[in-house]
Amino acid sequence: MTLLDSRVWEGRVFSGAWVHGSGEDYPAIEPATGETLGRVGSAAPADVDEAVERAGQPQRAWAALPYSERAAVLRRAARLFEEHSREIETWVMRESGAIRPFASFQALGGGAEECYEAAGLAAAPYGELLRSGQERLSFARRLPVGVVGVIAPFNAPVMLAVRALAPALALGNAVVLKPDPRTAICGGVVFARIFEEAGLPAGLLHVLPGGADVGAALVAHPRIPVIAFTGSTRAGRAVATAAAHHLKRVHLELGGNSALVVMDDVDLEKAVSVGSYGSFVHAGQICMASSRHLVHASLAEEYAALLAEHAEALPVGDPAGENVAVGPLIDAGQRDNVHRIVTASAEAGARVAAGGRYEELFYRPTVLTDVPRSAPAYQEEIFGPVAPVVAFQDLDEAARLAAGTEYGLSLGILTRDVAKGLALADRVPSGLVHINDQTVNDEATIPFGGVGDSGNGSRHGGTAANLDAFTEQQWVTVRGELPPYPF
Repeated sequence: MTLLDSRVWEGRVFSGAWVHGSGEDYPAIEPATGETLGRVGSAAPADVDEAVERAGQPQRAWAALPYSERAAVLRRAARLFEEHSREIETWVMRESGAIRPFASFQALGGGAEECYEAAGLAAAPYGELLRSGQERLSFARRLPVGVVGVIAPFNAPVMLAVRALAPALALGNAVVLKPDPRTAICGGVVFARIFEEAGLPAGLLHVLPGGADVGAALVAHPRIPVIAFTGSTRAGRAVATAAAHHLKRVHLELGGNSALVVMDDVDLEKAVSVGSYGSFVHAGQICMASSRHLVHASLAEEYAALLAEHAEALPVGDPAGENVAVGPLIDAGQRDNVHRIVTASAEAGARVAAGGRYEELFYRPTVLTDVPRSAPAYQEEIFGPVAPVVAFQDLDEAARLAAGTEYGLSLGILTRDVAKGLALADRVPSGLVHINDQTVNDEATIPFGGVGDSGNGSRHGGTAANLDAFTEQQWVTVRGELPPYPF
């Protein structure tokens, strides 16, 4: 059995879950080749009303089931991700441009592991006893919010949808998912098919492949109390503003400009390998990418030269047909923005030590040195395979530089002195810190999120964060008898 066949392309309703596509069909394009993989029926804002109406009907019955029945659906979904991992990998590779190891991580470390963890979440304690000054039983309990809206991006389409979708379902909610239209198959239809086969009751999951207008309708809908959004900081601000107007909760995982700090006591060859991976994995299209290499001045020149050698040696090409390290950028708009940042930074005084060129959507891994603090490559989120290298003199300067942007997603510190690394981490606002590793790390069991322009804190992963994200807390008291009152 294949998960993805001709039934799904036109966005028609099929049993188990709904894929809405009342708008015009559009082509699903493979960025590496420009080939049309199929046609997808695009959702329209009007589809949001239908999705929420259909989702609300079975949600209460789903929440009322024994937790073991919800957990069983999530476990079956996890096994289906495992069984169909090669098919899902292939779609992620072809539709998003990921190389196979990153595509495999999404199918297994993302889809399967997130569903297994969510199955355990269904059985987690969901309340606590509270003290009361009166003669009564007082406790708090967690209840599902109802219908959760999930808006997911193109760059890790399985991972960045399932980490909200799976725990929301496990905790008794229905979900309306809006994937990025560029990855609507591997980031949307695959979930409808997985959960259909897993036995999820009909109507609890809806997939709306659409644009910003569909996302806006999702945020504005009065019967969606919680939005989980992953995307750019600019778009996140718009989502937060709209959500505030409608008095609803929003969980934002946004952009990054993460620093990798390289101390003067490292093994240089190993440090360069770590830095190369952090900047160039998935062509840099990861919010946690190592976007600024802050290197001790005694090593900076040699580090940059070795990093440039690594960059020039990396094979770039079609991940579905070649053994490559770096695949394509998602589309021409993304490529042009990366090249704008590189070009403007060179004009501002940075030196292009490697890369800085492209063919079609394949952008060569790029190393920039002597980068001015005012250059776009230092200030902005690049979202491409670009590694700016900046020297620092001492720990105080390293701390100032690492903390010197509005972002606060991930921080990597490479040093033999772990205590020094921890002391530096204390001085840099960041949702994630990795000592002796690069900045791109994620696991289903951990709370994930950034601060500042990178989001509003840890909202995904781990029992506590998921309970906070996808349930409401209700206070309940119980008396044995009616109390006397003075009137």
